[in-house]
Amino acid sequence: MSNPSLSPTVDALVIGAGPAGLGTALALQAVDGITYGILEQATIGHTFEQWPDAMSLLTPSFTGNAFGAIDLNAIHPRTSPALLLQTDYPSGREYAHYLQKLTEHYEVPVVEHTAVEQVTPTDDEQFEVTPSRGVLTARTIVWAGGEFARPSIPPIPGAGLAVHSSDAAAWAPREQEPVIVIGGYESGIDIACTLAARGNHVTVLDPETPWERASSDPSVTLSPRTQVRLREARATGRLELRGGVAADAIAEHDGGYVVTASDGTTLSSAARPILATGYRPHLGPVEHLFDSRADGWPALTGDDESTITPGLFLAGPAVRHARLHLCFVYKFRQRFAHVAHTVGTRLGMDTSALKAWKTSGMWVEDVSCCDTTCAC
Repeated sequence: MSNPSLSPTVDALVIGAGPAGLGTALALQAVDGITYGILEQATIGHTFEQWPDAMSLLTPSFTGNAFGAIDLNAIHPRTSPALLLQTDYPSGREYAHYLQKLTEHYEVPVVEHTAVEQVTPTDDEQFEVTPSRGVLTARTIVWAGGEFARPSIPPIPGAGLAVHSSDAAAWAPREQEPVIVIGGYESGIDIACTLAARGNHVTVLDPETPWERASSDPSVTLSPRTQVRLREARATGRLELRGGVAADAIAEHDGGYVVTASDGTTLSSAARPILATGYRPHLGPVEHLFDSRADGWPALTGDDESTITPGLFLAGPAVRHARLHLCFVYKFRQRFAHVAHTVGTRLGMDTSALKAWKTSGMWVEDVSCCDTTCAC
């Protein structure tokens, strides 16, 4: 793929070429007259290419665009990963291929292998961006660095002895070997079901018992697909769920590992315990330009903009408003057009072409309307 150069001064600079960065760039492309581009430290879709082979997207891809039902994993209203990839739950490598083909088709200016080392607000309300080569000036910045590079590690003794579920090693214990999984939400149940199907005996610990939680928000409860897999795994007799129990410590013992649980019991395994404990926001060189909420996530305005650095926006799964988690592609893509509209409007540009995003159901302006409960 070509690696275009960017103008030394742009209206909007996106950092990160995953679904959030590319989706925001595609929305910016609809703003008449705007200059924009993406800097990517590795390659387009690199994070997805790093996924363990057994991992796949949780949300299904289905081609229904002609009927107003946009593919849940699409980041542009006229595309469908299901049509391109001919699969319903894309693997990481497959989804990376979708992102790469999308970049090529829409001729999105992405400069790969260019890490951003420093972002500095200037006195004239712009940003000086120092990548690994050269210097750029941008009127606005959209940080879309994702989360995969920053696994969340619980602050318990011996946590460094465990392996995070994002590591391929977590998915490859020896056959029939007992495995302890710490964390029982989607990633924990995903890896637990996969290993149980392979013949491993798996114990899952989670103090909040998320597999029993009922909610209309899929960000806080297990998806129907995962519930089906969970029932199948439990029927094998090789999966034990221990709700209301946390892991208090991990230690090495007799060439293996011992996990001390909060109820005073211990579990032993020759395999390294698996931390299915999620991720934290990866803000890199712009971390100091965001304030933090009480829960540690970036504090944002209603336009997904930093509360302390005007002109700096956030895109992707780290976007949170009140209790609303925009952690799936079909959720955080709802904000691409809003950020592009906000940027374009401030620059006095025509953003009317973004109406196509709203018509397609890919633009939510007021995220408070998303906090609802289903009748049944």
